[in-house]
Amino acid sequence: MIETRILPVTPFQQNCTLLWCAATRCAVVIDPGGEVPRIRAAIEALGLTVERILLTHGHIDHVGGAQALSEALGVPIEGPQREDAFLIEGDHFGRQCKMFGLPPHPGFTPARWLEDGDTVAFGNETLQVIHAPGHTPGHVVYFHASQKLAQVGDVLFAGSVGRTDFPRGDFDALVHSIRAKLFPLGDAVEFIPGHGPTSTFGDERAANPYVGDRRI
Repeated sequence: MIETRILPVTPFQQNCTLLWCAATRCAVVIDPGGEVPRIRAAIEALGLTVERILLTHGHIDHVGGAQALSEALGVPIEGPQREDAFLIEGDHFGRQCKMFGLPPHPGFTPARWLEDGDTVAFGNETLQVIHAPGHTPGHVVYFHASQKLAQVGDVLFAGSVGRTDFPRGDFDALVHSIRAKLFPLGDAVEFIPGHGPTSTFGDERAANPYVGDRRI
């Protein structure tokens, strides 16, 4: 069984999520966009042993604190899929920092790029990796099958979907990712989005104005 703690961080209120194995208290940190001291304080208060940092995609509000947290904890960064390399390696990352008033940073390269069908383990638990492009080309979703829980980043929100007007965004690809890859996982699946409240795939199929069944 896994347990969760959602920490909205940065002025964008991006959902950094701690997931941990209840039996071992081994954990992953998903999308540490910033406020690293606060994230570390939560890890310590919960008595967790972080094994790795996972990224859903390369936008600064999701990855801004990843390298600092990785260095502080001595753990690797994994994800997203390699098509997001242009967002976090080199000049583009620096431009993202400048755009949002953050200190300049040269960017970083994850220890492991993730592909559709990969798995990530922590403690006694395993997450499935689903490549879900559209918001960004290398966006991935993390799915825990037995607990029917998904971390979807900025692919899908309660009542909305991710923007596709950023570099290499693709609305048709986003809709396909949601309807062909996520919704078939089951209506009962609860998802944690990159921003805002949780929801279920069933609720979004029923009422989401962008990708719900009534729209199609």
